[in-house]
This record gives sequence, structure tokens and C-alpha cells, in this order.
Amino acid sequence: MPKKPKSEATRKAQRKLKTYQTSLGFYDQAVAAPSMKAALEAWGASSNLFHQGAAKETDDPDIVAATMASPGVVLRRPVGSDGPFTESAKLPTDLADSEAKRKPRPNSKPESKSKSKQRPAEGATKQLRKIDDQDARKAAAAFEKEERRRDAARRKEEAAIARERAKERARRDKAVATAQATLDAAKREHDAKAEAIEAERAALDERAEAEQGRWDKQRKKLEEALRRART
Repeated sequence: MPKKPKSEATRKAQRKLKTYQTSLGFYDQAVAAPSMKAALEAWGASSNLFHQGAAKETDDPDIVAATMASPGVVLRRPVGSDGPFTESAKLPTDLADSEAKRKPRPNSKPESKSKSKQRPAEGATKQLRKIDDQDARKAAAAFEKEERRRDAARRKEEAAIARERAKERARRDKAVATAQATLDAAKREHDAKAEAIEAERAALDERAEAEQGRWDKQRKKLEEALRRART
């Protein structure tokens, strides 16, 4: 019985989702995403790990199958291990042993590049052939759902930051208003005192001027009396 040809929706879904892999911190991470940019966003990377050589597209059939089952969800496993990728991977109990396992033994012969590349490619092709129309639609819908969840979480975080900034701005405005009111009150008190002092100074000047006039008259009379006495 001939196989039923894949629909256009299936082919588009398969082209849309690819599996990307990187290592961040203590974990290897993998995600099924439509592009490198989407993978970087899912990982929360602040730089282009692909340009840096720290991330790549993988066709490992086991990794592809795990990520395609949960599109858009970042799967993890302890760095350097060859275990399955899961959503809740545990940290390795001995990082030194994990690092030692990553290093090849001196006497071991590296597997030829042609075989190592050929087997995953063939396995990935077989795995992708198993994805029918319904699985492809589910994978695409699951990825979109995960993206909406991340967008909602990001919007929630941005709203919380905006509220905190608004509270801080309100506290600052209140502090500025209090300080301005205190300054204005002190200035009014100073102006009142300066005005009173100025009034007192004007009164003193007037008294001083009157006293000078009285003295000038008295001095003339006394000087006239002194002249008459001398003659």
C-alpha cells in the first residue's frame, strides 16, 4: 500500500520548526523553534550564541524527538552528559567527574566525521517522516502557546517594573513637594523679618535725622552764647 503523501501544512510545519542546542552554565539546552532568533529568545540569551560558535542546529534524532514533543519549551540536561533532555533537569552531583567524562581517553580513537554526521542525519530524516499532519499542527500550536506564555510573562514583568517606577516617582515627587513647601515657608518667614527690620531701620533713620536737626539748632545757640561771653 503506497504511503499517503504529506500535506502542504505538514511540510510547512516541518520546515518551520528546527532544533537548536547550546550550553549555558551547568546545562546543555535544546529547543524546537522556527529560527535562531526565536531560539535565542527562548534561552534568554543577551548575545548571538550562534555567531560566537556556542550554539548550533542539531539533527540528533533523540534531541529532535524530545524538542518536537514540546515546541518552544527549553529542555535541559547536565552539561557534558549524554542523557535525555527534560524540562526539569537536575544539576550534576560531581562537576569534576562530568568534566572528565567529556574528555576523550588518550587511547580512544575518535569516530570518523563522516559516520558521526551520517547517522544523525539519517535518524533525523526517519524521525521527521513519522510526523503526520496532526502532529505537525500540534507542534506548531504548542510552540505558539509557549511563545504566548513567555510574552504574557514578559508583559507581566514589564507591568510590575512600571508600577514600581511609578511608585518611586510618586515618592520622589512627594519628597520634592515637601522640601519645596519647607523652603517657601522659610522664605516667607525671612521676608517678614527682613521687612520688620527695614521698618525699624527707617524709623531709626528718621529719629536720627530729627536728633541731628535738634542738635544743630542747640549747637548754634550755645556757640552764639559762647561768643557773647568772650566779648
